[in-house]
Amino acid sequence: MRRKGSAIVVNALLIVGAVLTAFPLLWMVSVSFMPTGAASTYPPPLLPAQPTLDNYRQLFANHNAGRYMLNSAIVASLATVIALVLNTMAGYAFAKLRFKGRERIFQTLLGALVIPAQVTMIPLFALVKEMGLISTYGGVIVPAMASVFGIFLIRQYALSLPDELLEAARIDGASEGRIFWSLVVPLLQPILVTLAILTFLATWNDFMWPLIVLTDQKLHTLPVALAGLSREHVQDNELMMAGAVITVLPVLALFLALQRYYIAGILAGSVKG
Repeated sequence: MRRKGSAIVVNALLIVGAVLTAFPLLWMVSVSFMPTGAASTYPPPLLPAQPTLDNYRQLFANHNAGRYMLNSAIVASLATVIALVLNTMAGYAFAKLRFKGRERIFQTLLGALVIPAQVTMIPLFALVKEMGLISTYGGVIVPAMASVFGIFLIRQYALSLPDELLEAARIDGASEGRIFWSLVVPLLQPILVTLAILTFLATWNDFMWPLIVLTDQKLHTLPVALAGLSREHVQDNELMMAGAVITVLPVLALFLALQRYYIAGILAGSVKG
């Protein structure tokens, strides 16, 4: 009976925590369907009395939300694909290949994790400017193509791969490229899904760097466009909530669809070493 009572208390606390966590998101969706000014009344309504799609129509018809959503999709998708390739190759090399200075180079990379991203923005901007990538998709994609955290994540998972399996493939005459693409990559699938989700979410939600490097308004991503829209419509809470919904919904749907792979990758790979 005591265990049953403890289980009930724990489940009740979890339900309360879930409700408190989900409530702001649910209210955001609710407000996005309210007429202009409805959310500013006191007390604020929980549900729209007269649901309307006018806020979404206004976003796509008058504020180019479709264009900004396409920009975010292009940047996040390309950055994710390239990051998967580069981080996987680097992480596998640090885990299983032998080369001079491997450990020292990896330790240096780990040291870079403690450097705040804001510190590197000025030299990074100067580098991107020299490359002629200011106000281009490439200016946002290039800094996201590889990350120390991504390399570390892949390396920790790749360390769990048996050396005997790789040696057997070499004895059979397989090249390093064949071993990597045909043997290693399929075995890394759980952690690759995890890295893909993390990279896509980080790139999609990034605000500071796209704001700095994308000077052409037509290339703005959704977070940047939403911030600009909030300055123009500071009192229009309903329109802002509709913009927040179309910004959050794609990444939320992606995470919910792949969450079991994400959790499996985190549990199976990131704690190994």
